[in-house]
Amino acid sequence: MTEGAEIGIIGGSGLYEMEGFETAREVAVDTPFGAPSDRLRVGRLEGRSVAFLARHARGHRILPSELNFKANVFALKLLGVQAILSVSAVGSLKEKYAPLHMVIPDQLFDRTYLRPSTFFGRGLVAHVAFAQPFCPVLSATLAEACGEAGATFHRGGTYVCIEGPQFSTRAESELYRSWGMDLVGMTNLQEAKLAREAELCYATLAMVTDYDCWHPDHDSVTADQIIANLVRNAATAKAVLRAALRHLPSSPRPCDCGSALKQALVTPAELVPERVKRELAPIIGKYLK
Repeated sequence: MTEGAEIGIIGGSGLYEMEGFETAREVAVDTPFGAPSDRLRVGRLEGRSVAFLARHARGHRILPSELNFKANVFALKLLGVQAILSVSAVGSLKEKYAPLHMVIPDQLFDRTYLRPSTFFGRGLVAHVAFAQPFCPVLSATLAEACGEAGATFHRGGTYVCIEGPQFSTRAESELYRSWGMDLVGMTNLQEAKLAREAELCYATLAMVTDYDCWHPDHDSVTADQIIANLVRNAATAKAVLRAALRHLPSSPRPCDCGSALKQALVTPAELVPERVKRELAPIIGKYLK
């Protein structure tokens, strides 16, 4: 296993780097699933060992549907990461979540259809519990950090993940609102599922950029509007992340994320192909020899 970091940060649209690293280096990580989005920046930040990954690559070159989610999460696992702080741009489906606000969602709803979202298969079956898709400890830490950084934030809410890259139609936006959804984005669902399978803690800091297209005053969402709000939010998001790093508990983790596979693996060890055992050893090695 590659030596690296304890905490991973995945930066979304508008957040392609974190300043202030000490003794930082760039690391290219090879995984059985290919290369992650970009080279990872690994070093110390706020006294913690951190690996930073730009989700869409520096320069924003990868569509949501093109992201190699499996390689991204597996690369962080290989570096020794135990917890992932994800930052994502989202549209708001409710008036109270205004542009430039931060939201720490506690639920996910899947509207994607093109993306692999499991490490398993190929002769190994596993079914992880996913009723609570975000780590409660990590989410509480992000909320505390938002308060410390002076951000306007909301705790809880459902993030509906769409395929994209197009924004929602008005009919889709109104449907999500009728379902009680709170936020709409294009990336977090697969990350959360794969992080759970990899026994990593995962939580999201969602940066509201717009009111999607349901709002009478915001019926045409443009990339320019979103980028403008992302730039305004970037400094606050970085301050929140730094505060979260200062407050994150160290090992052992006070949650169940680190044992998510304990009751999830279904296939007897002797029936699992040796290649699958080798490739997934960083995830399943403690359960299947």
